[in-house]
Amino acid sequence: MLQLYSFPQTRGVRVTWACIELDIDYEYNIVNLYKLEHKSPEYKAITPTQKVPAIVDGEVNIAESGAILTYLADKAGKLIPKVNSPLRAKYEEFMFFVLTELEQPLWTQAKHKFALPEDKRIPQAIELGEWEFQKALKVFGTMLGDNQYVLGDEFSVADIVAGHTLSWAQGFEQKIELDNVKEYASRVLTRPALKQARAHEKELKDQIK
Repeated sequence: MLQLYSFPQTRGVRVTWACIELDIDYEYNIVNLYKLEHKSPEYKAITPTQKVPAIVDGEVNIAESGAILTYLADKAGKLIPKVNSPLRAKYEEFMFFVLTELEQPLWTQAKHKFALPEDKRIPQAIELGEWEFQKALKVFGTMLGDNQYVLGDEFSVADIVAGHTLSWAQGFEQKIELDNVKEYASRVLTRPALKQARAHEKELKDQIK
């Protein structure tokens, strides 16, 4: 069975969501961030990034949520375009854009709000993150166009990353004013698999002390 190492209400929900969409059984191993378990030698042996999520699938260890979702979808043979196809190239384009341009300003805000040590936080970086996100959001809206999902009419794991990023933006009270993006976010973030993944993670979070 797939081993998932994560912590509730992090990017790890992308993996739990994907596993449900892909019908992949998984075992959720909590890496308690409160107790700094992600800094332990045992977890470092799983991923040198010392971040969550990560998976172990037999002899394969993978970190980074985008890489994990790509691996799982390829293995399952669904919710991802075939390798070497034109649509696969568009998939890669969207994934790289969302992870490097749309998500990163939000992570900048998070780091300077609570993640970094207090003496390393720069208040102006929070405002900069908001400006950068809005700039990237306009590009995302143009790339999305009239599509139901990022690749057209079919849902893919790229929508998990994009949808979760927009959910994160909503949590940070970022304005999402483009009609096509608002409709897209509503469409993706109301999927039953996400509701199920969040419910599972809430149960796990309630067990953590």
